[in-house]
Amino acid sequence: MSVDECEKFKFDLAQVVRLALEEKSEDIRLFVARLVRQYRGTEPSLAQELAGFLKTNAPKAAPTAMRRTRESAETGRSALPVDDDSQLALLKRFVETESLPKPLLSKDIERALEQILNERKQIEELAARGLDPTKSAVFVGAPGVGKTITARWMAAQLGVPLYVLDLSAVMSSLLGRSGSNLRNALDYAKRTPCVLLLDELDAIAKRRSDDSDIGELKRLVTVILQEVDEWPATGLLLAATNHPELIDPALWRRFDLVIEFGAPEAGAVDAAIQRFLGPDLDLFKEWLEVLSYSFQGESFSDIERLLRRMRRGLVVGGGSAESLIEDLVRAKCASLDRQAQIDFAVLLDGHTGLSQRRVSEITGVSRDTIRKHRPSTRIVSGRSSRARKDA
Repeated sequence: MSVDECEKFKFDLAQVVRLALEEKSEDIRLFVARLVRQYRGTEPSLAQELAGFLKTNAPKAAPTAMRRTRESAETGRSALPVDDDSQLALLKRFVETESLPKPLLSKDIERALEQILNERKQIEELAARGLDPTKSAVFVGAPGVGKTITARWMAAQLGVPLYVLDLSAVMSSLLGRSGSNLRNALDYAKRTPCVLLLDELDAIAKRRSDDSDIGELKRLVTVILQEVDEWPATGLLLAATNHPELIDPALWRRFDLVIEFGAPEAGAVDAAIQRFLGPDLDLFKEWLEVLSYSFQGESFSDIERLLRRMRRGLVVGGGSAESLIEDLVRAKCASLDRQAQIDFAVLLDGHTGLSQRRVSEITGVSRDTIRKHRPSTRIVSGRSSRARKDA
């Protein structure tokens, strides 16, 4: 099997798994039917086996394209555009309510978002002065810092649906099809008030000077440039990327705004800890400062993942809050340099109920080193509180 064939096989496998996990049985059947046609010439035995699966598991009354069109009309919404070959939807649709929690963001980002939302609320006043509201913005930042949840929240605040471009459906192996798919998806979103998110923008808008990419990807950049220029004021076009250095320079000038999502600030980390601990907040109340120190530099998604694991440990593993914190500290210390380990040990010594001996065991910092670096202590009844704790 050649490298290209191997990559195509992995792509097909990933699509089947994704559709199965999303329980899209009809889309799975359409995709498998495509695979039957695809492998009929090169892998006839595989094609025959797949066709047999389709026949054995045929639904009693599979909805036809006409029925899907009628059902869409009855719900007052046109059917989502699809790739002609795979019949996979090019867009994912989300409808959020205003109860969606506000993202945990820096003050600068909050102000930028409030400006965009306020412009939408005063669109008529802007039009009277010959102005359009902000029509497009790019979110730049590492994974997990809140780019996607921010797009969802903005759609909820505007009371419009959020459409997310499905790259796996848009990208086609057929020459010219990817560009057509992209244009169809964007044209659909332009016809109705909505927020459209182009996630992983760097995957479809790479520098056209990159000789490693095929001409098809370069044509996608041209499509996006044209569509951004023509984007209507009735919709909001958002894009997100983890790799801004890969994006074609011409595209940056087309977007109205670029918003940098950095690592969460200390205050945002504290707020995230309290939000993600939920009903278990009281159980970890005395450890909040330790958690805050441990999570500095982590993304919101990592903080949520780690706290959920700890909460599950309370229920399933039978562990205590203290033992779970100790495990977290051990893991954190393993990634710190020596001075940071000492600082962490001093923090634990001064702000937890752990004995100095226990702190030393967890962090690997000797008790003598902790004593040397800890701040001056308060004397209580002729003996310092530190000394009583050290015993």
